[in-house]
Amino acid sequence: MKRLHIHVGVEHLENSIRFYNTLFGVEPVKIKHDYAKWMLADPRINFAISTRAGRGVDHLGFQVDEASELDALRNRLQQADLSVIHEGETRCCYARSDKSWVTDPSGVAWEAFQTLEDVPVYSGGDAEVACCTPDSAERARKACCA
Repeated sequence: MKRLHIHVGVEHLENSIRFYNTLFGVEPVKIKHDYAKWMLADPRINFAISTRAGRGVDHLGFQVDEASELDALRNRLQQADLSVIHEGETRCCYARSDKSWVTDPSGVAWEAFQTLEDVPVYSGGDAEVACCTPDSAERARKACCA
């Protein structure tokens, strides 16, 4: 089953956590010094905020539960005739995931991923960048997703 993913860049993490706790009516499932994540059941959303991204919506995506769902989603991205960046297994946003990226015709970054496990660092290199969006794929691969 798919879950919509939204990653928003914020300036003040603590203020934003308070706001989203009130908005969602639940506490985050993960809080770090620069990041927080809520896994909402209704609506089914993986909502993350961080101080590493520019302010506002950084990227959108779909998180899947099974590798077969990720394969099907990747096939649809390929059929959309867009340039798909396959990262494969990477560490980003305090998780080890298998992911791919695409940028829609309006320039919105979309991530397709399966989370494999939590990890203790933001990224492979723990670089001071938002993680691995397509517009910075080469930089991300070198600094973020090694």
